[in-house]
Amino acid sequence: MNRRLMTLLLSAFLIAAAASYVVFRLVRNQLAGGSGRRVDVVVAARDLEVGTLIKAVDLKISSVVGQAPSGAVLKPETAVGRGVIAPVYVGEPLMEKRLALPGSGGGLAATIPPGMRACAVKVNEVVGVAGFVVPGMRVDVLISGNPPGRDNFGSLKVKTILQNIEVLSAGTNFQRDAEGKPVNVPVVNLLVTPEQAELLSLASNNQTRIQLVLRNPMDREQVTPPGVEMANLFGAPERKPPVKPAALAVRPRVLFAPFQVEKPQPPAALVIQVINGGKSAEQRVAVPGGIQ
Repeated sequence: MNRRLMTLLLSAFLIAAAASYVVFRLVRNQLAGGSGRRVDVVVAARDLEVGTLIKAVDLKISSVVGQAPSGAVLKPETAVGRGVIAPVYVGEPLMEKRLALPGSGGGLAATIPPGMRACAVKVNEVVGVAGFVVPGMRVDVLISGNPPGRDNFGSLKVKTILQNIEVLSAGTNFQRDAEGKPVNVPVVNLLVTPEQAELLSLASNNQTRIQLVLRNPMDREQVTPPGVEMANLFGAPERKPPVKPAALAVRPRVLFAPFQVEKPQPPAALVIQVINGGKSAEQRVAVPGGIQ
């Protein structure tokens, strides 16, 4: 074999061996923690459900290699007394985005984002979709009743007033159940804006009924159904809005010409020709009442 080729092969082998050794030492140091930088972070000592008010016994200190995760809690005292707004599992680093603001406490109020409201809706087994409305699900809100000005049963109408609304709590349960177990509750709290809360409050009167409709959480499309009346179920044509009467045409005002009074004619006159010698002259004499 060529001597030069042998030299190249030997050099390549030595370089590969040296690189493998360096990589081995780096990986071993990181796994063993010999020379890697370690940082202490706060982790959960047990599973923390939504709404839990954190106590000192719920936390412990754990060290991680490298830098701490962005937003991680580094001191236990900064997390004690704050509510949990997203589930935290045992051994998981505690993150600021999963905790309520300091002083907001725990329970349902801590899970409400800024600018939103929790509006309670009274439900029954039918309204609550047979008990399958659980925290974290998305629903549409329908109302049924007689529109203003219609009192007969045939004018009963159903219309969708809110879409893609998150269920914040079902009864006293505000924890998101991963198994989705059905539960019958008398009240459902919906996460809405202040304007939507006013709409729901107005719809919860004695003249209308509210019903919840489940939807796929991934379906965010907003539709605009026209609503259905009771008469439409029996084949009656859709009621069209009344046509506003056209404005009456304003006839132009006819202005009559003022009565013209004829000016009195000057009285008739007699023309008398007077001949005096070679001279001739005419004289006019007025005749009262004109010439008959």
